[in-house]
Amino acid sequence: MARYLLTRSLMLCLSLLAASLVVFLAIEVVPGDPASYMLGMNAAPDTVAALRDQLGLDEPLAWRYLHWVFGMMRGDFGVSYTYKVPVAGLIADRLALSLPLAGLALALSAALALPLGLIAAARRGKAADAAVMGVAQIGIALPNFWFAMLLVLLFALRWQVLPAGGFPGWSDPVAALRSLILPAVALALPQAAILARVLRSALIETMDQDYIRTARAKGLSRSQALTRHALRNALIPVLTILGMQCAFLIAGAIIIENVFYLPGLGRLIFQAITQRDLIVVESGVMLLVVTVILVSFVTDLAYALVDPRLRRRA
Repeated sequence: MARYLLTRSLMLCLSLLAASLVVFLAIEVVPGDPASYMLGMNAAPDTVAALRDQLGLDEPLAWRYLHWVFGMMRGDFGVSYTYKVPVAGLIADRLALSLPLAGLALALSAALALPLGLIAAARRGKAADAAVMGVAQIGIALPNFWFAMLLVLLFALRWQVLPAGGFPGWSDPVAALRSLILPAVALALPQAAILARVLRSALIETMDQDYIRTARAKGLSRSQALTRHALRNALIPVLTILGMQCAFLIAGAIIIENVFYLPGLGRLIFQAITQRDLIVVESGVMLLVVTVILVSFVTDLAYALVDPRLRRRA
């Protein structure tokens, strides 16, 4: 296990280094000068040059990259060009909303998908299986932003049981959680549909294995063999989807945050792109990339815990 952990940790470090280079270079080659954008089209050239010097945009590219990377390692993400405040504070404020939203959506997704996948696999070829898979197909096909607007029309405007948008802050936890219910459901529905289909397929494939037939021959019912033996071995592809969903729910909630007017990390990055606030874009995107890589790393460790063959192979 120690060797497996060391190998994965080395791959994690190399992935982070490569990702930082790609993110920095991709944003630096984007056309447009932040100083010119901030001062307007009619700004004097010497004023633009002074602002570029103040922002550090005239420094060599390699020096700016090293300064940015080592600053992030110390927790210093720089100062926003637009808001004139530390980027770390901006991101921390937005993560206070985005992380609970992603966690709530992931919990809802797993809570819906696991029983539905088990029911569909246990009733393979029957009406319950067809009903679950039909609902899952609809969930995959529906765009989450359209479903979000439908939720607003029903629960906020017609029945008036939940707020239509906005975030009151965590000073009132009950009001804050109520404001996150609809966006969390809108994010969780397509993810739950995907997860349920993957779990069903993995369980059906596992149920055809020899050790399941042996367990059935020893007297276990189909449902007992499904929950006691097949479920654990079917979790490996499910863990992959859960890891991907966790990263998506943090990084891919920009549309949902805009539908519900939530001041999350995705909306911050979107606004920074429109304002040419490169330091916010670089730091925000890099944080999302780090989240995806770390989730993949944790998923690999979860593989090793679920499947001992991976540890022996490593």
